[in-house]
Amino acid sequence: MDLAAYASRMGLILLATALASSFGVTAGPYDPVPTNAADFTAHDIAAALFKAKLGEPVDYSHHNLTYLDLAGLDFKGAKLANSDLFGVDLTGANLRGADLSNTRLDRAVLIRADLAGANLSGATILRPTIYTDLEENLTDAPIFAGANLRGIRVMAKMSGADFHSADLTGANLSPLEKSGEGTITMIAESVLKSCDFSRAILREANLDRALLTFSHFNSADLRDANFASADLSKADLTGADLTGANFAGADLDGAVLLAVRGLDKVKGLSTALHFDKTVR
Repeated sequence: MDLAAYASRMGLILLATALASSFGVTAGPYDPVPTNAADFTAHDIAAALFKAKLGEPVDYSHHNLTYLDLAGLDFKGAKLANSDLFGVDLTGANLRGADLSNTRLDRAVLIRADLAGANLSGATILRPTIYTDLEENLTDAPIFAGANLRGIRVMAKMSGADFHSADLTGANLSPLEKSGEGTITMIAESVLKSCDFSRAILREANLDRALLTFSHFNSADLRDANFASADLSKADLTGADLTGANFAGADLDGAVLLAVRGLDKVKGLSTALHFDKTVR
């Protein structure tokens, strides 16, 4: 690509970014990160949240909040829908009941973040930071208990996360692949070991190739979910509804299948690994 063509392309990218910011367009997973400063400072947001009254959530919807340090803040159910939180630090933040629908949380720091009951439908969480160091300390994992995660796009190492009673209908937790100009990048599978999906809804969710060892799916709704080539060894699926789920190539070594429903309607079970070693 010559210099003129490169300059033209960069100009288009910057123009698209500016237009997206101006019209409140949700940032997609491959969209450029805004080059301009966030619409507010961390101090502005902290002050507004401190003054916020119960039942009167602060509204930061459709805003650029990229790279802000918002660690430890109590968002008091704030509205953050359609905002760009790329790279934001939410360590220990209280986001219970907050509206984060269609929000980009890619590369965000979610160490011990509490998102219980939050609305994250249509949001993206790609390659976030979950642990304080290179070790997967499960106590660092965020909480999504009872959250609305319908249609969310996740690509993460998030072992130990709490998803119990969450709605992950149509969620996509499969590997993220992107073809670029002259390069092909393949990101490893989502790592979700020892997660709690008990009583969660995962209808039509895509967990292709996900690492789910020792995770709990007790009484979960897994109808038509895709577990193709996923590692479910030692996972507990007691009482789960497996009707129409795809287990082609999945590793079921030591998985607990007691009292499951719809096992006779599971797809690809003949190609699943170690089905003979399941507990049922």
